[in-house]
Amino acid sequence: MPESVFGQEGESLFRYDRINALVAVVIFSFAILLFTKWAKEGKPLFLRKIPGLEAIEEAVGRATEMGRPVLFIPGIAELDEIDTIAGISILGRVAQITAQYETPLYVPVRYPLVLAAGQEVVEQAYIKAGKPELYDEDIVRYVAGEQFSFTATVNGYMMRERPATNIYMGAFFAESLLLAETGNAAGSIQIAGTARPEQLPFFIAACDYTLMGEELYAASAYLSHEPIMMGGLKGQDFMKILIIILIIIGIVLVLFDSAETYLSWFEEN
Repeated sequence: MPESVFGQEGESLFRYDRINALVAVVIFSFAILLFTKWAKEGKPLFLRKIPGLEAIEEAVGRATEMGRPVLFIPGIAELDEIDTIAGISILGRVAQITAQYETPLYVPVRYPLVLAAGQEVVEQAYIKAGKPELYDEDIVRYVAGEQFSFTATVNGYMMRERPATNIYMGAFFAESLLLAETGNAAGSIQIAGTARPEQLPFFIAACDYTLMGEELYAASAYLSHEPIMMGGLKGQDFMKILIIILIIIGIVLVLFDSAETYLSWFEEN
């Protein structure tokens, strides 16, 4: 029976076997708070380069030169999915660029809540870019509620309008290859991002740039430079580096047969 903070008479009131988890939480929380504080103070924080995000402005510029629209799909999941929230966040930055360049933007969505959120984000982006008169509610439009009806409609748009740039950011499922292959056949520059590992191979094969896994979530901080988002991102990076260092130390100690005490720090009794 593990020791518990709710122990009975004669038992400890503190779970000493979970001190390692407590230490990890404290270090992680401190790192996030520290990096957030530095970001708010304006200190320069290095963010790892994400080629797909750096290519967005160039891709929108290409669409502007060609006089063709930009297609942005924030996934096909509901608004309560974290992937969709990340996609909507990236949409705000893309809409700001298209507003500055006065490039047509088309955002098909599958759910009413995503429609409302997308319209609000795009409208605010156009206002922030100083081009509120260019905003149109039909930029973000409801297409279809069924997965493959949505896909067929968007594919038809790709082949008719030939958008110069297709951006897929969010949760995608079986339709990912259909969308990406159609966009590739239409000659569009394609930038994709999803946290669904089973869909990544299709985007990698058919798109020019692909954000893989957590890069989709890091994109919000990368594009917005909001202090809270940057603090969270830097805190995560710090913990990853720390965990890698601890793993390397463990490997070295195991090689020299001296890891018994070290490994016990990471075990739950």
